Amino acid sequence: MAVEVNKMLARCFFQEIWNEGQEAAIDRYISEFAAGNDPDFGSGREGFRRQWKKWRAAFPDLHFAIDDLIGEGDQVLTRWTLTGTHQGEFMGIPATGRRVAVSGMSLDRIEDGMVVEGFDGWDALGLRRQLGAIPDDPADES
Repeated sequence: MAVEVNKMLARCFFQEIWNEGQEAAIDRYISEFAAGNDPDFGSGREGFRRQWKKWRAAFPDLHFAIDDLIGEGDQVLTRWTLTGTHQGEFMGIPATGRRVAVSGMSLDRIEDGMVVEGFDGWDALGLRRQLGAIPDDPADES
């Protein structure tokens, strides 16, 4: 039963925080001292909140579609596809108005109803290519 509860929590995390843009949901789902693998996100709830604000400003229509959701023990793996329109500066790239679609996965460890540790892997290179910051084929650069 705990696995199903954790899977529902992961689904609500993506829906409320990312898809609905509810900043208050960050406090409900992310532990104050949550750890992660992405140094850009820093650590803890406030590090996440800072990055979340940057993503939401750059992609106001940001949406995560959940492709797969797998749970075991206190961990949930969410495979997702992020979509959005680049309407603000992001990673030093001025707004392009381009639509993006990026695949990724999040492996979260959940304790007492909150994410305490997360490991994310996603196609950052593909995002930069879609935004025009990197050519699709490096040979085209010449």
